[in-house]
Amino acid sequence: MNRFGMNRRGWTLPVCLFLACLNASIGLAELAQPAAMPESDGNAQPPNFVFLLVDDLGWGDFGCYGARFNETPHIDALAGQGMTFQNAYAACAVCSPSRAAILSGCYPARLHLTDWIAGHNHPHAKLSVPDWNMRIDHERILLPEALKESGYTTAFFGKWHLMPIGQDDFDQHYPTDHGFDLNVGGREWGQPKGPGRYFSPFDVPNLDDGEPGEFLTDKLTDAAVEFLEATPQSQPFLLYFSYYTLHGPIMSPPELVAKYKAKAKTFENTNNEHLDPARAGMVERLDESVGRLMQTLDTLGIADNTVIVLTGDNGGNFQGTSGGLRDFKGFSHEGGTREPLVVKWPGVTKAGTSCDEPVIGTDFYPTMLDIANLAPRPDQHQDGLSIVPLLKGDATTLSRDALYWHYPHYHRTAPYGAIRQGDWKLIEFFEDGRLELFDLSKDPSETTNLAQTYPERAERLLQQMVAWRETTGAQMMSDNPDYRPEEAGTVTRQNRKKK
Repeated sequence: MNRFGMNRRGWTLPVCLFLACLNASIGLAELAQPAAMPESDGNAQPPNFVFLLVDDLGWGDFGCYGARFNETPHIDALAGQGMTFQNAYAACAVCSPSRAAILSGCYPARLHLTDWIAGHNHPHAKLSVPDWNMRIDHERILLPEALKESGYTTAFFGKWHLMPIGQDDFDQHYPTDHGFDLNVGGREWGQPKGPGRYFSPFDVPNLDDGEPGEFLTDKLTDAAVEFLEATPQSQPFLLYFSYYTLHGPIMSPPELVAKYKAKAKTFENTNNEHLDPARAGMVERLDESVGRLMQTLDTLGIADNTVIVLTGDNGGNFQGTSGGLRDFKGFSHEGGTREPLVVKWPGVTKAGTSCDEPVIGTDFYPTMLDIANLAPRPDQHQDGLSIVPLLKGDATTLSRDALYWHYPHYHRTAPYGAIRQGDWKLIEFFEDGRLELFDLSKDPSETTNLAQTYPERAERLLQQMVAWRETTGAQMMSDNPDYRPEEAGTVTRQNRKKK
């Protein structure tokens, strides 16, 4: 048992077989003496990437972002070694569109993938939802595909949730169909649904069930560590770890539930944090996972040439996870989309720094290409910007006018669009055209609607957002002929039929 309290088991068979093939292919490639890979900022070896995406991560869930009930020493240490962003955003308030934006570098509106798969059904709502997309088109070259074309090994671990449930091409959209060499755990699920949920048995691809009582976050971390340990140091890689945690069902090892129950009894909740012992245990297990990965990179001697990115796909799933911001997952306000973002780029990004410039999920694709000294692909990552100037300390702002959100669906929020330009944020609600305007520099919790106070500013931002929707081909809603006000709030799970 190691210092993280986990027994190390043998490799999962799929990971073992994949890495055996990888080593063999590298040996053949060395014999063939291919052209050298691009060098990055003086490094003979191209940089490795560890991208960590946490599900339902609230802006206030980590100690480095103000949490006091949750304990995150390893993540806090990572933040101390890199840069934290104070205005980092997910591209949507729910998961599937946000995940697609990261991989494609495109806004969900441009992809027409604008809701979690398979979405909700409101048959009697005032507006009808457009016929949106439940897949990323294969014609798009995604981030892992771009890196793979440049010699990277690409491995995916955890939650995928980008498959068109119930449609003909369902089995053509696994991670391995979109540029990943290896998939451990990714399938159509948006949350663990195996017999044990977060506990064994798991019922996810290419991951053994281990021993009774083993925890899913730990088992996926085992597989990721095995990948790191067996990948030759001459082989650059993208390890894309998309955690199922912190999504429900909220489950945690019993000893951690007991620990945080005891802590809650004496905890002075001055910041209105979410005091759920089981969820706090999930955060701790996440933190231990991050710590194990960092320790493995150090042990292997590759930490200095590995860029680590840690962020989330949408806000936390409960009030009190947003660090004082308004609302949480599924809402139009800041708590639904503002995310922690920590980037460690050894030897380049100054340790312990912070950045206030707004950035968004579409930016990771061009940023990682830039870090790897690879040519940008503006025809692919159409809405992203490289944040390398921020990471290098060469600039404090980006040459971007505004950020946008487009959600023509019903969830916890009514359908809406939003724009952030500088410190100003405008929300348009599609049902009635109602506008909300906030000055985030003075009112980050969005308590005071200034749309009537500054009508000209509100109208100017609205027209800019309308023009952006036209440019991106955003799908709009239409009047619903089956609208029944008395039943409009009814929510059911939507499993769409084949087209």
